[in-house]
Amino acid sequence: DDEGSDVFVHITAVQNSGLTGLNEGQRVSYELAEQRNGRVAAVDLALVD
Repeated sequence: DDEGSDVFVHITAVQNSGLTGLNEGQRVSYELAEQRNGRVAAVDLALVD
């Protein structure tokens, strides 16, 4: 999606994906998963070229 939308990403999802951090505007692929608190967050992150 060229437009994109904001998705919540917990720092542990970044760390679990082997990334050291994310920069604003950086493109990533991800899966959405419901968290224990009922909110949806991005998991299984991967950088997109």
